[in-house]
Amino acid sequence: MSAVSEDVAQPGTSAGRGSAVVLLHGGGPGVDAVSNWAAVRPRLSAEFRCLAPDLLGFGTRITGGEAGAGGLHGPRAWARARARQVLDLLDRHGLERVHLVGNSAAGGAAALALMAEAPERIGRAVLMGGAGTGPLPRAVPFYDQPTRESMRATLGRLVADESAHRELLDDLTDLRLEQALRPGAEAAFRSMFVDAADGPPPVDPARVTAPVLALHGECDRVAPADVSARLVQALPRGRLQVVPGAGHWIHVDRPDEFCTLVGEFLSA
Repeated sequence: MSAVSEDVAQPGTSAGRGSAVVLLHGGGPGVDAVSNWAAVRPRLSAEFRCLAPDLLGFGTRITGGEAGAGGLHGPRAWARARARQVLDLLDRHGLERVHLVGNSAAGGAAALALMAEAPERIGRAVLMGGAGTGPLPRAVPFYDQPTRESMRATLGRLVADESAHRELLDDLTDLRLEQALRPGAEAAFRSMFVDAADGPPPVDPARVTAPVLALHGECDRVAPADVSARLVQALPRGRLQVVPGAGHWIHVDRPDEFCTLVGEFLSA
């Protein structure tokens, strides 16, 4: 079973009154669901029933199931395995139809794969940072130099202005360094990058029929906004929103704007 942090509406409270939303975290070294969504989880949970699993290969799912069996190689295989993981999660929670928020190359790619595989289960989706549809990095982040300084530099590239998030980045560096160095983490991470650098996206975007809002930070230093622009052009019902002043981590740089955009789109 996957680890999942869940917000469920309770009688007499306002939490989670809306539709169910699955929050799919990004794919950086040492990431997990809780730390990924901490900046926006409280507000989103006031509007939606939120589920946030650790995706295969990260957090509590580093050594379990397919992630630890050595059978997954390349971004497409991982995205499809994570899509199946989320479908199992929905079945276990009795959820017939949900919305998705997919962050970058892990969560975004998994969301695309899920929408293509089981379109009847997905209402709407928000995809961030290109959703893994751009070229793979030329070097595997962090693991070629697995030090605290390398992790801090890796995280620093994810925000527009490091000075505005110095304390957060320092705290996350310690957390993610510990998680990235757990047994099995490096092998799983490296196997996510074995395809050619200019390989195809996890699925054909033309197969995705759900409405999709692609969010991209204006100051993204990981992937240019052109990646999301090309994705939207290929999606039958896609729309692009470039967020001024935000880096790759839109939800950290502009949390209020992020929550407003997500809430309005998913509630439309």
